[in-house]
Amino acid sequence: MDMNQYLSMFIDESNDHLQSLNENMMGLEANPVDLGIVQVIFRSAHTLKGMAATMGFEDLASLTHQMENVLDLVRNNKLRMQDFIFDTLFKSLDALEAMVQDITAGGEGKADVSHIVASLQAIVRGEIPSAAGAAAEVTAAAAPAASSSPGTLDEFQYSVLEQSIQEGHRVLYIDVAIRKDCQLKAVRAYMVFDLLERSGEVVKSFPSVQDIEQEKFDHGFSLYYITAKEASEMESMIMNVSEIEKATAVMLDSETLRQMSQAPAAAAAEAPVKEAPGEVQAPAAPAPQAKGDAAKPAPARAAANAPSRTIRVDIERLDVLMNLFSELLIDRVRLEQLASEVQNGDLTETVEHMGRVSSDLQNIVMKLRMVPVDTVFNRFPRMVRDLAKSLDKKIDLVITGAETELDRTVIDEIGDPLVHLLRNAVDHGVENGQERVASGKPETGTVHLRAFHSGNHVFIEIEDDGAGINPQKIRQSAVKKGILSQEEAARYSDDEAIQLLFAPGFSTAEVISDVSGRGVGLDVVKSKIASLGGNVVVYSTLGKGTNFSVQLPLTLSIIAAMLIRLGSEKYAIPLSSIVETGIIKKAQIRQVHGTRMIEFRGSHIPLLSLSKFFAVADFDESTEDETEIVVVRKGDRLVALAVQDFIGQNEIVIKNLGKYLPEVQGISGATILGDGQVALIIDPNAFIK
Repeated sequence: MDMNQYLSMFIDESNDHLQSLNENMMGLEANPVDLGIVQVIFRSAHTLKGMAATMGFEDLASLTHQMENVLDLVRNNKLRMQDFIFDTLFKSLDALEAMVQDITAGGEGKADVSHIVASLQAIVRGEIPSAAGAAAEVTAAAAPAASSSPGTLDEFQYSVLEQSIQEGHRVLYIDVAIRKDCQLKAVRAYMVFDLLERSGEVVKSFPSVQDIEQEKFDHGFSLYYITAKEASEMESMIMNVSEIEKATAVMLDSETLRQMSQAPAAAAAEAPVKEAPGEVQAPAAPAPQAKGDAAKPAPARAAANAPSRTIRVDIERLDVLMNLFSELLIDRVRLEQLASEVQNGDLTETVEHMGRVSSDLQNIVMKLRMVPVDTVFNRFPRMVRDLAKSLDKKIDLVITGAETELDRTVIDEIGDPLVHLLRNAVDHGVENGQERVASGKPETGTVHLRAFHSGNHVFIEIEDDGAGINPQKIRQSAVKKGILSQEEAARYSDDEAIQLLFAPGFSTAEVISDVSGRGVGLDVVKSKIASLGGNVVVYSTLGKGTNFSVQLPLTLSIIAAMLIRLGSEKYAIPLSSIVETGIIKKAQIRQVHGTRMIEFRGSHIPLLSLSKFFAVADFDESTEDETEIVVVRKGDRLVALAVQDFIGQNEIVIKNLGKYLPEVQGISGATILGDGQVALIIDPNAFIK
């Protein structure tokens, strides 16, 4: 059986399960006695093992199996979680992630994890190092659990099935026989489980799922099943799977269930199989939504009773869809222009309707590309936990606004800058416990990671309650590195001095000592964010903490812009950067130290001539008595751009200038207008320094 066609599904599913394992392990570390979390972790590990075994990645399956052995002891109250166990399980997850990354890169997913396996096996044997020097708390039952009789149910499984019957759901006992000449019994079993979980919940299987995955069964298996369908209907569905010889489904009532749960079922597997009690358990939730742990032995998640309402779509297909819509948008603008010229009622009405439909389509296409920032944020708790542990600090990471959505292209690029800012906050922002207590703060530091919408932008803030940044030390470092003269440094306010952290000259080892390492690599962070059309600003109060605020555009594909004219050329300025438009008289322009300035809202801001900047030959701004201006913002700084005429606002599709054109200063891209003319998109950030 060719498994290559399932490889992409396996990688996606594995990454999802690994993320779930990391998140739930963090939750368990915060509340080690919560067996409900242990059940969730066990199920994810169990499903991942089955997927890996089916795909033939033996090292991955073997390591996950060793994790299962430890988790099985914990969930059956035979082992208490300790720091050594947490650390070992986290190391196991790191190794599993490395294997999946190797598979993604075309490898075989092999790795030397013998030291991790040895630690896991030692935990099962009860050989756990204890910080207090006491023996590890593993009960005598920590040895391999006694086998439960095939067909019997533990108390929890029985209660789930009994509750389902009381609520009117059908509980079936299903016996499946596979043809004797079948070459891939486990694959046929997977197909049956996959079919069943589309219409209900498998609560218990005999033999166990692990043994079925590894083909440790003869040619039949049985299971308890919750569904809304009739027994005869389920039999027919199972018989549609190839190489199934027989399928028998019997609907159970409360009395029959009670009798069967107390003795081996007649239709159970032919040979007893060793199985830990509670092999299949579910969280305490009303049936049939209660998820049984008898996940099917293959790469697929347990499905709810209702069909899945989501699908995975390759991002390249969405890019193609966006490009096609971009062309449609250009044609729509062209049609609107022609309709206004022709003045035909029917044509105008049709074009207006097309405009409404295409606007709705635009919203849908844009939403398809929007992804919650949670996809980036969810890897940070584990990172902060490991870093804090290595630094011997106590730190709480508080995440808010993880449901805030950003364009996929922005999401893919923002992860690394946020990692760097978070590491700075943990490593150099938050003090160690002794320093915090000495300064009257709680021993545990707090780092806030928050995201929220504001207009056409998303803001992501990383704020710590650490020691803050000393502006005086920054000034001294700037002078020492030759970034500022002594006189310039004296004129810098505290806020201006703190922004100097983004200068490349601060990326030195000395700054790590002098300025708590805040400058290390921040120039790279700022450059990356600026390349996304965003901005980053830092605010800090000495002794109280620091806040890095990252401003990002919602999308990089379609933006609202102000179209302007310079001579025979048209340009577009993103509306998100525009503060105000207006007209000024020549007499209002002043010369200050060789720079043209105008008064704006009680302050003076620079006035730049776009016609001179772009060397527009057919327009001379100096000959006009009045000049149209556009005031643009970058962070807290403003500048006025002198233009010839305003054309109006429009939605434009950003087109890349291509790799054959060198980087053009002041231009971030181009767009095609409704009349077919190309308009360059102005980058306001280039005019503010």
